[in-house]
Amino acid sequence: MSARGPRCERRAMITRGDLVHLRRCVTLAGDALAAGDEPFGSVLVSATGVVLAEDRNRVAGGDHTRHPEFALARWAAEHVPAAERGACTVYTSGEHCPMCSAAHAWVGLGRIVYAVSSAQLTGWLREWGVPEPPVAALPVRDVAPGVVAEGPADELVEEMRALHRRCQLGG
Repeated sequence: MSARGPRCERRAMITRGDLVHLRRCVTLAGDALAAGDEPFGSVLVSATGVVLAEDRNRVAGGDHTRHPEFALARWAAEHVPAAERGACTVYTSGEHCPMCSAAHAWVGLGRIVYAVSSAQLTGWLREWGVPEPPVAALPVRDVAPGVVAEGPADELVEEMRALHRRCQLGG
């Protein structure tokens, strides 16, 4: 492990149980794409493994803050006692953007497990000639250094790449 310790991206820590929740995130990302939105989906899970909430991207209406990770952070702030939030895990199809990383940290949620990293997505978009977004795609650890973020999940990368390709290039 590097000098940055548990805050660094860690692939080896993703378990079979994590993959079950990540697969749900990929399904939600597909649902978002089918609804005309960008393919992102997230699930909030309690310390005991109970799914507390889930959401998909909802930015197609023009409000680019309607990310599922941000919605789950807000939901947790309203519905999960502060003392329990740190034991929750947010599973997501793509690593949190800086806005969602900040919301996650401010609300006090626990670890993040993602299917694909911001670096992977940024590389794909560049490869396909998609213009850069207005916000830098920083890793979670750079925005919220106290949050453990684990990923990517190699088993799901190609499926997520295909969803993002369909979103950006059609077909």
